[in-house]
Amino acid sequence: MTDFQLAAIVLSLTAALAYVNAKLLKLPSSVGLMAIALVGSMTLLTLDGFGVDVSHHVRALVTELDFSDTLLHGMLGLLLFAGALHINVADLGADKLAVTTLALGGTLLSTIVIGGVIELTLPAIGVAIAPVDAFLFGALISPTDPIAVLGVLKSVDAPRELETRIAGESLFNDGIGVVIFTTVLAIASGHELSAGDISTLFVREALGGAGFGLVTGYLAYRLVRSIDDYTVEVLITLALVIGGYAAAEAIHVSAPLAAIVSGLMIGTRAPHAMSDRTRMYVDSFWKLVDEVLNAVLFMLIGVTILVLPFHRGMVAAALLAIPVVLAARWLSVAVPLTTLGRLRAKAPHSIKILTWGGLRGGLSIAMALSLPASGTRDVILGMTYAVVAWSILVQGMTFGPLLRRLERRA
Repeated sequence: MTDFQLAAIVLSLTAALAYVNAKLLKLPSSVGLMAIALVGSMTLLTLDGFGVDVSHHVRALVTELDFSDTLLHGMLGLLLFAGALHINVADLGADKLAVTTLALGGTLLSTIVIGGVIELTLPAIGVAIAPVDAFLFGALISPTDPIAVLGVLKSVDAPRELETRIAGESLFNDGIGVVIFTTVLAIASGHELSAGDISTLFVREALGGAGFGLVTGYLAYRLVRSIDDYTVEVLITLALVIGGYAAAEAIHVSAPLAAIVSGLMIGTRAPHAMSDRTRMYVDSFWKLVDEVLNAVLFMLIGVTILVLPFHRGMVAAALLAIPVVLAARWLSVAVPLTTLGRLRAKAPHSIKILTWGGLRGGLSIAMALSLPASGTRDVILGMTYAVVAWSILVQGMTFGPLLRRLERRA
């Protein structure tokens, strides 16, 4: 099957499911699309269990599409740029200490806690896992997914200050999380890395990606400032994302962080250099890209369950992973915000809201699917999918009611 045919099938299926959700279920787009796709996939698996083999065509399609490569080296840069483009940098700057502490310290703490608990508890339920694989799972599941978080925030009308904190943390811990995952994966792959090598790799990826995004974002801003042609200016932003993401990967710096920083740069500086007409077209274009790719992503998350190799050990590990990740999320939020007591006081119930609003999404699944074949890959995949499904379908659905309840108590 050609790439065009694959894209046609995916877009057509996404449009059909989006119509069903908008017409009948009326759930938030991310939750509704994943739920419908997941129910459909589970139905196919159930029919397989009764000897009616109807899922093999869909499974072959999902395998051929290569979800991991499609997201990590295609959709991710566009989604992160679109999310960063609409973040208020002034608000983010006012909360920069909390956002930085949560994104960096919280993600590292969560990785360590999850890795340590999984290493100790899985053998107790009869599932063997190497220590480095346990921490690999901790690294890929710790970053909250900005795509899922931003999608839910749009649907619940969260207060501006809270939205900025949650969205800012999710955007940056996403980039930091990819860097941590890359570092742990290098260790798991057998590379001999000293503490100095690990620090150098982390700094090069993180600071290099941020610096690259700052430079390319500024260059793009200078270009749009020098003309007034909305078609060309939209093309410049598109080239900034796609070309910048590919270039960042080529020079081995963090492409996700580059996309985030360039998006913040364009979102902050470029609107003042654009005419009203151009600003309207650029804003509308990126909002449309964001909505369409989000719909595609959550549909794909729903059907990815078809390629998971189920077995008893994987299911037991998956059920254990959900409370472990939730507890680690609470700890990774509570420790930084308690340390920064004055910032916690500015936003009541921050720990509860950030814990329950820390959704996982397609990025974690893509990183899990990118792992090389090993004895524990299936277990990691199962745990990852269980946490993602729980966070989107349960936490995502109840986040709005939780916010309203806490607002009444504030």
